[in-house]
Amino acid sequence: MDLNKDLWNQRYLDQDMGWDIGHISPPLKTYFDQLNNKEIRILIPGCGNAYEAEYLFQQGFKNVVLIDWAQKAIDDFKKRNPEFPKEHLICGDFFEHTDEYDLIIEQTFFCALEPKLRPDYVKHMKKLLAKKGKLVGLLFNDKLYSHRPPFGGKKSEYQKLFSPHFTNVSMETAHNSIPSRQGRELFLQVRNT
Repeated sequence: MDLNKDLWNQRYLDQDMGWDIGHISPPLKTYFDQLNNKEIRILIPGCGNAYEAEYLFQQGFKNVVLIDWAQKAIDDFKKRNPEFPKEHLICGDFFEHTDEYDLIIEQTFFCALEPKLRPDYVKHMKKLLAKKGKLVGLLFNDKLYSHRPPFGGKKSEYQKLFSPHFTNVSMETAHNSIPSRQGRELFLQVRNT
């Protein structure tokens, strides 16, 4: 499967988005609700419909940046959120993105990447995070698929991947996942050195 930007854009055009739950993920909402500093710079890569960004923006977080390959996903987000800063919407390749963020949110981006790209994902996250910045989000702790997204994995694999690059690597079973993902999601928190 050639996972290129045209394929992802077509999936949005065809509304072939089985990963899209139609609202903010409860574990991420709970995490966002305890954040106090609304000035932090936040990146959501592979943002898709970006319900997390919509929620953050409604809560007063103004430094949220979205990046996705699919122009359709970006356009749909713009229509739903006309006040969101257009300069914070990037249709492009995550691996070519350069900037610095205090917080990066992982929500179904990791599982959409071919597993051979996971080491590059971790290294690029490290580059994008400010000193003491955090990567927070959800990873599937489930086999899932090996020939197409969503690609699965397990906690022990992820620990080996993240631990050499970050401190305070935490991956615990999410306690408030949606019913279809109950017991299958890890809540990831890592800190950049």
